[in-house]
Amino acid sequence: MAEAADTVIVIDDDPDVLSALGRLLRSVGLHGDLYGTVSEFLKAGRPKGPACLVLDVRLPGQSGLDFQRELTNAGARLPIIFITGHGDIPMSVRAIKGGAIEFLTKPFREQDLLDAIQSGLEQDRHQRQRDAALARLRTSFDSLTPREQAVMAQVVGGRLNKQIAADLGVSEITIKVHRRNVMLKMAATSLADLVLMAEKLNIVG
Repeated sequence: MAEAADTVIVIDDDPDVLSALGRLLRSVGLHGDLYGTVSEFLKAGRPKGPACLVLDVRLPGQSGLDFQRELTNAGARLPIIFITGHGDIPMSVRAIKGGAIEFLTKPFREQDLLDAIQSGLEQDRHQRQRDAALARLRTSFDSLTPREQAVMAQVVGGRLNKQIAADLGVSEITIKVHRRNVMLKMAATSLADLVLMAEKLNIVG
């Protein structure tokens, strides 16, 4: 199934700015979801496909910087590009330290914004691919029996079959069977491959 289309989320309380940014996005074939406040965006929800957020710093109610911090605390990874007509150095430093891709002061060059948007969309696309790959790994790990999971943890910890057998109180042949099942279910091509998978799953031997 094809991935959902890219979306540029724009939150700015100035209707003229929203309209202008909407036209700019359409002119380069990008879809934009336009909102006047953070609460409007939260009611609508994040789009399904890759996205980035063009966010005004000063907004009625919750400010852009406060919303950035809220997203970070919630573990919601959404690339952010800040735009403002009243920027200063401390504000831009706070935004960039918080993970923002860019901090643009109005009036800004359209190309600078478009470049930042492309960077944000690409970043989110890669993150979604990593998240999907990790979800597949977790599904594979969950398909292991509790004993196979225990064997995998010891295998990636560098222990030999006979050591694992002694720890678990079973024969070495049984450990070899479990180990083979682990490799098959995890679709691991080598021990190094299995170790890398375990690292991604935070499995400690």
